[in-house]
Order: sequence, then C-alpha cells, then structure tokens
Amino acid sequence: MPRSVLGALALSTAMKCSSPGSCSLLLRVNASLTLHESLQGLEACSTSLDTQETQCQAVRVPRASRRQAGRQVHFDCFEVGVAQTLYVTLRTVPHFCGVQLGQQYHTEAEKLSYWVDRNRKVVLVQVPESGGPDYYARLCLKRFTCEDAGTPVLVWSATPDAVRIQTCPFKDDRESLWDAIHYQPGSQVLSWEPACPMRGRVSLCWRPGPGAHCLELKHSGRPARGKVQYPLVDTQPQLCLKFSTSLGFQVRCPFKQPRFPAPPASRCACVTRERRGPPTAVDCSRPPPSLRPL
Repeated sequence: MPRSVLGALALSTAMKCSSPGSCSLLLRVNASLTLHESLQGLEACSTSLDTQETQCQAVRVPRASRRQAGRQVHFDCFEVGVAQTLYVTLRTVPHFCGVQLGQQYHTEAEKLSYWVDRNRKVVLVQVPESGGPDYYARLCLKRFTCEDAGTPVLVWSATPDAVRIQTCPFKDDRESLWDAIHYQPGSQVLSWEPACPMRGRVSLCWRPGPGAHCLELKHSGRPARGKVQYPLVDTQPQLCLKFSTSLGFQVRCPFKQPRFPAPPASRCACVTRERRGPPTAVDCSRPPPSLRPL
C-alpha cells in the first residue's frame, strides 16, 4: 500500500463541562486519506510522553465509501489533561509497514494571572472564580525540581491528581539582581550573592562621570554562579558593578547613593590584589594600577 494513502492528521482540543465546576479537556483527532481497495479502516493512538499511557481508537471505512477518491475521518475525542505532551500516531487497518503518520502535541495549561508588588514584597495570584474547588498556592525555588521557599509560584486545584501550574514571575526581572548587593564597612568587603541559580558574569567597572561609559577593571570579572566577593573596596561613587547575562548587561553604582556608610579612613576606590596599605595621594585620583580599565 502506498504511503500517500494517509493524507493529513489534524489535532485540536475542546472542553467538555457537565456542570460549571466539572470540566474535562478533550483531544480531537481528524484525518484525511485516499481510499484504497486494501484499506479497511484507520487506527489513532494517543500516548502521553509524561506517563507513557496510551489510548487507541479504530474507525472502520465502509465498503461503499471505498469507491470514493478521498475521505475525511473523525475519531471520538480522547480525554487528556492540561499541560500534557502527547504523541499521536495514525495507522491503517490492517497495518502496513511504513504507512503511518505521527505528530507531537502539547495541551496548554491554564493561564495564571499574577502581580508583583516590589514595595510590599508581595505576589498576588488570581484564580478562576467559577464556584469550583478551592486552590492551593505556594512559593518554591526552582532548581532541578521545585523546592519550598523561593520565587516561582506554584498553583493547583484542591482536587485529586490536579495539574500544577507553575510560573516564574522574576525570570526576566533583572532589577532583582541588585537586591543581592551587600557591603561590610568594617572589612570593606563588597559582596553579591544571587538568591537563585543564574548564568552570567559579574565585574567591577569605573565610571568617570555621569552618562559616561563604565570601564571594566582588570582582574575583576567573576562567573555569577554563587557568592562573589571583592575585598578592600572603598565607597567611591565612580565604582560600579556590572552584570552581564544573555539578556544584555546592566551597570549599577552602589556607592552613588548613601546606602552604604563610608569607613572613616576611606579616601579612594581601591580593590587591590596584593598591597594592603593605604594608597598614595597620586593613586587616589584614579583606580589602582592592578585594576586599571581594560
């Protein structure tokens, strides 16, 4: 039998509700074919790639219809869950080697509406108001799995085997990077430690004046995999931190605002590698030689 017997496979979803609070998600499967004298019917199977559970249906092609050139075949709906990845196959009955179609399909999860109030440090989550079951919500820290206490929001219905909808409200929020900056006046240590795993690079840079390009300082680049520390840092307004990620880079000068108190002996911006004594008056007019701009 030629492979061209099977024309196309069309997949879509529909919602079936027996009552306002009791709804189920269905997968519709439609196929087109070119009739052949050896063809008796079609079989469609839906396999969940998450659980490997498989459902199959067969549709018989009436003998009278085989005289027609082509035909549309509609299968009964498959009951599926939200946020599932499915693989649907279409084969002939009887089965002929190599004559089949396959298509992967992802059922969409419900949209989760939320608002982030940075001033109050609150995440507001909205759930459907349909008079159905209650909902649970919790914050979790997403690493390989979603662990308790963190920033991703996880919401699920208070029903058995409910699908959990997850969203990360701070995924592209580069502003939260600056919440991790700390300075110890006594030890003059400037540190940065992200709350969540991230990929990027941290470095120090020197901004000569307002609106000027921030010149990166030698030997200051660090991978942003964990806690980054810079010892012996004086609180100069021109000394800035630069964060580089796949979304671009941002520069923030933490000492430009009086957030961190300057130590009494502070006279210039220094991040030394070897020398620990006070810099000379000449050095105070610019970054130390070991950390001159690239």
